[in-house]
Amino acid sequence: MGKEKFIIAIDGHSSCGKSTVAKDLAKALSIAYVDTGAMYRSVTLYALRNNLIINGKVDEEKLIAALGNINVTFAFNASEKRNETFMNGESIEKEIRNMEVSSHVSLVSAIGAVRKQLVEWQRQMGKDTSLVMDGRDIGTVVFPNADLKIFMTASDEVRAQRRFDELTAKGEKVSMDEILNNVRERDRIDSTRAESPLRKADDALLLDNSNMTMGEQFEWIMERLRERNLI
Repeated sequence: MGKEKFIIAIDGHSSCGKSTVAKDLAKALSIAYVDTGAMYRSVTLYALRNNLIINGKVDEEKLIAALGNINVTFAFNASEKRNETFMNGESIEKEIRNMEVSSHVSLVSAIGAVRKQLVEWQRQMGKDTSLVMDGRDIGTVVFPNADLKIFMTASDEVRAQRRFDELTAKGEKVSMDEILNNVRERDRIDSTRAESPLRKADDALLLDNSNMTMGEQFEWIMERLRERNLI
């Protein structure tokens, strides 16, 4: 007999497949999925569109003042069979995945007031329903009492190759060196920022998926859920 309401928190480094496995879990378990990375990417896109990031510097004061103007929601696109991110009613799923947003999202994520606001939004989402949420500080800050915490990682090179394959499949022209540097720089910023740095929660299970298929990762997490009688 599974638990009526439970929360799965998946944290880890960039480009290690957190969102993909989280979506698969949500679908299999018929629970909500919240892509916190997409939320930070949405705020980053808003900042870029409104010239609040110039030469790698964020106008923090103006961005913080504008947070009330940003409404991020998620919906399932039945025709394309995927989750889609919306900002103020506009689908921005494709735009938030490009390299410009990827290159600036860690700067925006490091701003304390931005994290505080988004953590509040995220906690509200998990108040009354079971969900799986992935990000950088879900098990440490957003849901420290989550029923299952996973910390995912993979080698720099494996993560860069996955990101390169994903972007080139979409027709983007990118170089492997650019992607690898972006992965390493995001790790550095995420792990050393003052506000909610990326780290493995003491009670999180480590999942290094460098040599695992998506199916193997999915089954590994499902087995952990069964062990805890959550499903």
